[in-house]
This record gives sequence, C-alpha cells and structure tokens, in this order.
Amino acid sequence: MSQENEHVQCLIIGSGPAGYTAAIYAARADLKPIMYTGMQAGGQLTQTTDVENFPGYPQGIMGPEMMEDFRKQAERFGTDIRFGYVSSVDFSSTPHKVVVDEIKTITADTVIIATGATAKWLGLPSEQQYNGFGVSACAVCDGFFFKGQDVAIVGAGDTAAEEATYLAKLCKTVHLLVRRDEFRASKAMVSRVLATPNIMVHYNTETQEILGNGKNVTAVKVLNNKTGVESDIAVEGFFVAIGHKPNTDIFKGQLDMDETGYLTTKPGSTLTNIEGVFACGDVQDMYYRQAVTAAGSGCMAALDAERYLAAKEHPVEA
Repeated sequence: MSQENEHVQCLIIGSGPAGYTAAIYAARADLKPIMYTGMQAGGQLTQTTDVENFPGYPQGIMGPEMMEDFRKQAERFGTDIRFGYVSSVDFSSTPHKVVVDEIKTITADTVIIATGATAKWLGLPSEQQYNGFGVSACAVCDGFFFKGQDVAIVGAGDTAAEEATYLAKLCKTVHLLVRRDEFRASKAMVSRVLATPNIMVHYNTETQEILGNGKNVTAVKVLNNKTGVESDIAVEGFFVAIGHKPNTDIFKGQLDMDETGYLTTKPGSTLTNIEGVFACGDVQDMYYRQAVTAAGSGCMAALDAERYLAAKEHPVEA
C-alpha cells in the first residue's frame, strides 16, 4: 500500500452491516467510497452461525456468508474495500484527516463511522469453544434456537434482566446467574424478572466453566461465592449479558459520546457533533444492536453524507 497521502470524498470506517450498507448507498450515489474493514472484516456477524431474523433470507444464512454477500454487493457498485485499521483521526479541520495502519494519511470530505461494538465475555476458554454452538451474547438473535429448552444467562444489569424475560417466553427454564446478592438492574426490570415463574435467579453465583460434549453445550459449572459450593446446572444454551464495549477509543476527545463510550448522534439522523462526520450501527446504538437496524442506519449515514456534500457544492443563498 502506498504511504503517500490520499484524498477521498467518502471514507467508511468499519465493515459490518452498517458499514457495508453505507458503502452500497454511497457508491450508488457516486461518492466513490473507500472502506477500511478493521481487523475483523465483516464485524460481529462473522462470529455468528445461523442468522434467521434478517429479511430476505427465508431459510436463514450463516453470519460469515451473509457478510460476504454484503461485501460483494458493495464492491459491485464500486466501493474500494481495503483490509486495514484506522489508528488515529483528526477531525479538528476540514478535510478530515485519518491515519491508517499508523503509516498512511487519508483526507476525506466525509467520514462514516461504523466500527461497531464488541460483546464483553467472561474470558473462559470453553466460552469461545462453544461460541455459536450453545454460547451466545445475543438472546434476541439466538433465543429461538433454544425453544422449549433450559438455558442460563449471566449478568445483573438491565440488559441481562431484559434478555432473561425474553428467553423466558421461549425456553422451559431460564437460570439467571447473578454474581452478587443483588441486581444492578432498575427496580422495574428486577420486578419483571422476579414475577416471571420460569426464571430461576441464582445469587452469589459465578460461572466456572461451560460444559459440553464437544459439539454443544450440556451444562454450566457454577460456584456459590458465599458457601464455596460448586454445582452443575444442566442447560443447552448459555447467554452472556454483561455488556458491550463500543469501538470508539480513537474518537475520544473529538466526538461526543455517552458515559459508556457510545457515539452521540443528532436524533433522527447519523450526524455527530463534527460537520461531515457520521456514525451508524452499533457504535451509536446501545439499545437495539441488530443487524437489520445497523444496516438501516448505514443507509441513513450514506444519505446524510450525500446531502451534506450536495449542500456544500450547491449552497442555498439566504
């Protein structure tokens, strides 16, 4: 790759559903977008097995295969897709400056940020071994596969409580593993959990290991941190709901974000606090976090970028 500076109309950072959809729309608008995929081309969905809730795939599709379809469609319309990561940005002046792989500087009239968020994991080797084979970080995405079965979910906040009640509508029994002797969730969410008969709350409980038969999850080994007693809970699914970390470290001090690091956008748009910089997908959405909503906001970001450039080219006189 050339280390010389390069100027582009539209630079897209990130390559999940949001980034690829932004690329499709930006390319069709003749913005000649360049995309840097990040170190995980395709985003979180490349670590997912069956995707059955994305419109247009009546038989479902594997996550990596779906992201390959997205990539091919973006390339078909002319998106220049490059493997690499953005190491620093400077949004203090226009055009915006972005450094790629710590060696190449790109200036861009518009920047679309679609760097996503990363699920927080417990850090157990078995967690990754069975990821996609009984272990999941998204109950809404994968709960359907465990209909009528016993599952466990770990977490104590609003997300864990909400996902536990969602799973309770599908599953036979939901074992909610809470590390302390109380929830961190709001009182309303806790009341909802406690009022759901097939949710069994296990307080002072830590996950020691996820057990399986080499193919699928069969149980979870837990420790009561007050009594020191270990036990196995038979489950077919294990959900982790301890939060997500938005991939926004390189934007700190330049873009507005909330206390947890999610980028703040103007309501009803993808506009950030910096003119010409747009954010879409999970990097600015801590609530829905679905592939289809990420794709929708990617469309919005490309349209916002196109309108921004059109207004710059043809300003409306007062």
